[in-house]
Amino acid sequence: MTSLFSKFEGTAGALGSVVAVGGRNPFAVVIEKPVSSTVGIIEGRETLLFGTNNYLGLSQSKNAIRAAQQAAATCGVGTTGSRIANGTQSLHRQLEKDIAAFFGRRDAMVFSTGYQANLGIISTLAGKDDHLFLDADSHASIYDGSRLSAAEVIRFRHNDPDNLYKRLKRMDGTPGAKLIVVEGIYSMTGNVAPIAEFVAVKKETGAYLLVDEAHSFGVLGENGRGAAEADGVEADVDFIVGTFSKSLGTVGGYCVSDHPELEFVRLNCRPYMFTASLPPEVIAATTAALSDMQAHPELRKQLMANAQQLHAGFVDIGLNASKQATPVIAVTLETAEEAIPMWNRLLELGVYVNLSLPPATPDSRPLLRCSVMATHTPEQIAQAIAIFRQAAAEVGVTPAPTAA
Repeated sequence: MTSLFSKFEGTAGALGSVVAVGGRNPFAVVIEKPVSSTVGIIEGRETLLFGTNNYLGLSQSKNAIRAAQQAAATCGVGTTGSRIANGTQSLHRQLEKDIAAFFGRRDAMVFSTGYQANLGIISTLAGKDDHLFLDADSHASIYDGSRLSAAEVIRFRHNDPDNLYKRLKRMDGTPGAKLIVVEGIYSMTGNVAPIAEFVAVKKETGAYLLVDEAHSFGVLGENGRGAAEADGVEADVDFIVGTFSKSLGTVGGYCVSDHPELEFVRLNCRPYMFTASLPPEVIAATTAALSDMQAHPELRKQLMANAQQLHAGFVDIGLNASKQATPVIAVTLETAEEAIPMWNRLLELGVYVNLSLPPATPDSRPLLRCSVMATHTPEQIAQAIAIFRQAAAEVGVTPAPTAA
């Protein structure tokens, strides 16, 4: 009889090889205690956190903590129902109003996770007779939403508006709506999408445009509204999806839009209809973190300065770092035999980053995915760069240049 688990034999073998090389499972790291937004206890040691997506450091916001405590004390710790049943409290509606107002949009939907926001919005908007145009490097939640939608999926080359235009033009005269889905900042590499160019393609072809600002919300734009704001084309983006689990430091997702039909999306969106809503303490903490983000634009400026420092440091020591200096900086290596020991040595020396291995990487090469925070000090960033230099030299990844 075939085992139900035989399909995981490849995964078991691959994981076993990773553990054999480095002695650790890099996908089961436990932060035993957060010391601050930038430091955690891992394996009993204080470790610099450079792999958490906590871009503004707001997971430790005192205002958010107080708001969560008060909400739990007054509203309880859960709703026990979905948003269309008993899962909507005044806190949920207020957060939706606040998010819509922040983006200057007509309406907003709040989801229990960012993954569900993409899963729900994409699968509900695009039906079986429609066409989805996805950037080849799209997040798993976007691909999963497209599968649930039953729409025809057409991939175009990463960050390539011309390639998108050609694929759309081939569909001229084909029945069904067309929805383009791109991301503001791509989570694996830190690449920023040319949203203004995608808007031009959208206008010429009559398609709709959805931008996932998960990693650009709170990061790009004068007010932190993301890549569309940075490019000055917000009004031409039909749907913006994002998450609270990055810059706001909590959990949950959202979609904002000026289309009045968003109200009907609520009543057809299965991941929204059949999932328990976020508990009051999370909603209250998110609302407070959003207020913190708006009240402290200097966090965004410090974040980008920190990103520049980390990126320049990697380039200086000869690492193959991302082309752009954003809060997500990938260090690409040639083989897993380099990447796995390098990741392990970094952790032993006191720096936690994310290890990403093929086939989950964009170009089938392993990478060390780093993320920087506004709350990292220049000294912490310098220390991380020095540890990367030491680990690279010890593992033999790159000849580390001697100090001047």
